[in-house]
Amino acid sequence: MKADILAIGVHPDDIELACSGTLLRHINAGYSVALLDLTEGELGTRGTPKLRFEEAQKAADLMGAIARENAGMADGFFLHNEENLRKIISVIRRFRPEIVIANALADRHPDHGRAASLAADACFFSGLRKIETLSNDGSIQDVWRPRAVYHSIQDYHMTPDFVVDISQFIEKKMELVLAFRSQFYDPESTEPDSPISGKDFLEFLYARAREFGRPAGYQFAEGFRATRLTGVKNLFDLD
Repeated sequence: MKADILAIGVHPDDIELACSGTLLRHINAGYSVALLDLTEGELGTRGTPKLRFEEAQKAADLMGAIARENAGMADGFFLHNEENLRKIISVIRRFRPEIVIANALADRHPDHGRAASLAADACFFSGLRKIETLSNDGSIQDVWRPRAVYHSIQDYHMTPDFVVDISQFIEKKMELVLAFRSQFYDPESTEPDSPISGKDFLEFLYARAREFGRPAGYQFAEGFRATRLTGVKNLFDLD
């Protein structure tokens, strides 16, 4: 089952927070999207792994993703090692995405930067023939290297290398975020407060999208970083 875009987030809800507007835009344009959460978010202040899994599946269904998987790495303690690289490589080779979107290169949560490096390295190693991984039926997977890897911008402010117009999809993005009811603003919740559980955090998401959109002439946008120079073949493709 091929996906045009594979979005990788270390915690369930990272994808929704950082790049779901972009994914919605591409799904609306006819592209297919698959999602991979690296951990269950078991160290989170609120919720449980079971509940967060249910919320993640609901968000994926609302988005229209063709699949959502969890790599089962240890939240907070996952390592940049062969075992975890192979887990991601296997998923990349199965979905064969043209584009991978990964976590922010650096962020308030230290997992984000480590996951960004792990995902980017897995994309490179996935193209090496001497690294063998097995499919579900036990056969050796074909190699595959995505055409591009882009990193979302989540909590820390960074100057984006490019932005994607999500003006048409901002409310749907917020619906996806709020599918994670255990994590975000819920006036009826009895769980402990966290840095992202207040109403002000939802307001921040709108403000961040406005901030990224305004210089490009969009009402709302999501920003991305690229670790290599990106090019364009037609100047009229640029807004």
